[in-house]
Amino acid sequence: MRTVLEPRLVDPTAFEPGLVVDVRDEKRALLFDLGPPIEVLPPRVLLRATHAFVTHTHMDHFAGFDHLLALGLGRVGRLVVWGGPGFCEQVGHKLAAYTWNVVHRYEVPMTIEAHAIAPDGSRRVARFESRDGFAPVAPVADASPAAASVDAGAAGPAGGAPPDGGHLLLDEPLFSVRAAFVDHEMPVLAFAIEEKAQLRVAAGRLAAMGLATGAWLRTLKALVLAGAADDTPVDLAWRDARGEHAERRSVGELKPLVLDTVPGRRIGYVTDLRGTPDNVERLAALLAGCDLLYIESVFSDADREQARRKNHLTARDAGAIARRLGARQVVPFHFSPRYRGGEERLRAEVAAAWRGE
Repeated sequence: MRTVLEPRLVDPTAFEPGLVVDVRDEKRALLFDLGPPIEVLPPRVLLRATHAFVTHTHMDHFAGFDHLLALGLGRVGRLVVWGGPGFCEQVGHKLAAYTWNVVHRYEVPMTIEAHAIAPDGSRRVARFESRDGFAPVAPVADASPAAASVDAGAAGPAGGAPPDGGHLLLDEPLFSVRAAFVDHEMPVLAFAIEEKAQLRVAAGRLAAMGLATGAWLRTLKALVLAGAADDTPVDLAWRDARGEHAERRSVGELKPLVLDTVPGRRIGYVTDLRGTPDNVERLAALLAGCDLLYIESVFSDADREQARRKNHLTARDAGAIARRLGARQVVPFHFSPRYRGGEERLRAEVAAAWRGE
């Protein structure tokens, strides 16, 4: 079945970190990490980005923020960015480094909404407005209902995975994004991107009822998945060769259009962490049984001591973690430049450990 999300590495060679996830049919994208390689993405992709999730603010994961900002000025109305402790202040410092004496005149004003989450689950938010010249803003506690409900009973100051298998950062009808902290001699976020369950529609039955596809189908699917009562109204609108049409039907009338419920995929994005048992358990709580795992594989197992000094995984570590999670597919990335031209060796080590060899 056609999937909702289409992920791919920002750097096809897999040496640099970064993931772009296209949300099909919504003309939008999600970014995971904002390193310099995002500059190779076409502007049409970056201008569709509504949310960016930053694992941590080392330069190779965050230096591309400036490029995204410059491209979006006057074109993008809102950009939401997520990071770990102190992230709101770090975004503010980046914005304060520039002179904004004309940005308030741009036809399309821009809001940058920065969210920071701490290992204990507490959250802070700061909104920077181009109309105010991105003036410094003091972060405040995130008092949104979603934050309050998700963080109840979250992990304590020592870190670890919250009981629900991750902090919920974004929850939409088609997908959600969760995060958990791992250790890289600093807190780093690992992410789970989860497609919601999908419903197939019978095209033949649709035609037999004299209806055509349209945005109303998304509404119907959401209502059916939520268990809405049969008498719940659904407003239908579509265009065909005969012109514009509008009707009101009930969920009960339209349910026969719906066939199978298909579970969505769970996609993991994991980078910059030590290969410790504690980190593995945190990932297991977040990503057990994931369908697709993007995981850093920085060093060969022969260079294990170098990996330990740098607080990174070896390819064998990455494969063993993928096996522990029960990942159905694994994509290694973030290879050390020392293996340029020999990256197949790393991929082979990951695959062997994933298979349990």
